[in-house]
Amino acid sequence: MISRGIQSNKVNGTFYPTSFILVGIPGLEGAYKWVGAIVCLCYVLALLGNMILVTVISASSGLHKPMFIFLSMLASNDALLSTSIAPQMLLVFWFQKRYIHFESCILQMFFLYSFTSFESGLLFGMSFDRYFAICQPLRYGSIMTNTIIVKLVIFLLLRAVTLFSPCIIFIRRFPAFRSNIVNHSYCEHMTIVKLAAADIRISSALGVAEAFMILGVDLLFILVSYCAIFHAVFSLPSKDARLKTFNTCIPHMCVFLSFHGLAFFTCLSHRYGGKRIPPFVHIILADTYLLVPPMLNPIIYGVKTKLIREKVWKALHKCQSPHVK
Repeated sequence: MISRGIQSNKVNGTFYPTSFILVGIPGLEGAYKWVGAIVCLCYVLALLGNMILVTVISASSGLHKPMFIFLSMLASNDALLSTSIAPQMLLVFWFQKRYIHFESCILQMFFLYSFTSFESGLLFGMSFDRYFAICQPLRYGSIMTNTIIVKLVIFLLLRAVTLFSPCIIFIRRFPAFRSNIVNHSYCEHMTIVKLAAADIRISSALGVAEAFMILGVDLLFILVSYCAIFHAVFSLPSKDARLKTFNTCIPHMCVFLSFHGLAFFTCLSHRYGGKRIPPFVHIILADTYLLVPPMLNPIIYGVKTKLIREKVWKALHKCQSPHVK
């Protein structure tokens, strides 16, 4: 009897799957309802917060500046990133619908890593914007033009799509798989690659190369930008100005360090962690870096930005006030 999701032409115990089975988080099966509740909460808060952010920035002409344009794109990307995995995870945790078609799995993987790459690039773009705003304020207007922003965004989009495409091509070209059971809560690249009944060294190397070419390069430039920013801050004569800049930059640093740190851990632990890291720890951290930043970014970037905070409170006040004829 052929199990669901497996083509009938088995050879030497291998097969080519028509679908994969997402396990979720091995070892926490008894807590799936609570895990699903946490995922749902993160997803709803991410959608709500990022939609408010995009709406407020789009509707306010005073916020049509480089910093807020980057923030609007980050919010849109965060909403899409959450949507690429959260609904599928809820199907697994709440409804035990674990099957995902092979093509759907590949598509989810492609969108997931494209949005992740674009997220990393946008964080770099925002640090680039802050560097010129703080360190070279007189040249800021001539450097951060709409043309430069459009070119940077196009580059980041092309990079996100093209660099991960070879990984997708190699997965599709695997001749056979040993299993179609995915010990993860979404279609994670190396988890799928390890199921292949083929030489996976090239795919593994491509995954590491992609992580360092995108996340590593972005993180390096972000760190350099913030080092220059802090160097400029220390030279400010006013203590209040230094404190204000630190209060703005420190939360931003926490965002990109947590995002990039967990992303690197997820990438490297698959290859070098071996059996030293329990599977559920790896999966929880992998889920965290995809679900938590999109939920926290609207709070950190939005609530702590005075102009956005004022616009949001003004909009809420209008909604609560009675209509006056």
